Amino acid sequence: MKLTSVRAALAGAALIACGLLAAPTAASAAPPAVPPGVDQRAVPAAERAAAAGYWTAERMRAATPADILLAGKSASTPAADVAAGAPVTYGKPAPAPDLTPMAASEAPVPNIGKVFFTLNGRNYVCSGNSVSSANGSVVATAAHCVHGGKGKYATNWTFVPAYENGAAPYGQWVATKLAAPQQWTKRGDITYDTAFATVGTLAGKTLQATVGGTAISFNQARGLSYEAFGYPAAAPFDGQTLKSCAGTATADPYGQTQSQGIPCDMTGGSSGGPWFLGNGSQNSVNSFGYNNIPNVMFGPYYGSVAQSTYAAAAAS
Repeated sequence: MKLTSVRAALAGAALIACGLLAAPTAASAAPPAVPPGVDQRAVPAAERAAAAGYWTAERMRAATPADILLAGKSASTPAADVAAGAPVTYGKPAPAPDLTPMAASEAPVPNIGKVFFTLNGRNYVCSGNSVSSANGSVVATAAHCVHGGKGKYATNWTFVPAYENGAAPYGQWVATKLAAPQQWTKRGDITYDTAFATVGTLAGKTLQATVGGTAISFNQARGLSYEAFGYPAAAPFDGQTLKSCAGTATADPYGQTQSQGIPCDMTGGSSGGPWFLGNGSQNSVNSFGYNNIPNVMFGPYYGSVAQSTYAAAAAS
């Protein structure tokens, strides 16, 4: 995933897309009240109806990896609130799979899937994951997979869990609400490249009741070990099957974001795919990389801003 840094000091380092677990202080806690600073859009019924029939197998295959939407984005606001708050986990953690090498092929996972949307008249693709929530209907992804950053929200936003080679074994789940940090929607700040979508029901059942939902953690220690999943679509991948990477997180070497990087060679299309801690709870997403630091994927720190954004999507 590639984008050009606006900082002169990083003129040669364009962004590309592409331990010990801190014990949570509250497991299965109720999300806090939604504070100011979270941007939300309720999707009108007519738009949801149009999206329900929009994503044919042909359109899904032809969608463009959304990493190009990162062009011109950089960190532009103070990071003091990124890590504020006590460690917390929503949902019941479960053991994660064993760590795997870079870009290992995976069988479809029911709760992990592809995200499709339209922005400025063009169809895009990302990745996402169903996470535990009070409403049973929340998908975690990257902010650039729901909003243009200093632009507008996506339309036709749809989650296809366990996608593989055009198949949608659990159906297509259309967004009813999209939520992203105002740091992203107002300023395109890549430190806050995290978002959540609330989706409707299918056949009277919620997403979580259909495919499950992983626990999700915020305000954890840095430098932990992760396993990341996604559907890389840019060469040498084709976006048709699930891939995974794993490794220990390190800080952004340029210090321009609060994001962390792990060894990973996934490409565009994997944006928004989940990062899991050793206990199986999600704690970040695939966001970006640097073209002069090959095979490292960076993901946003899940601090208080990400927690508030999740709370907005998880509200009934």
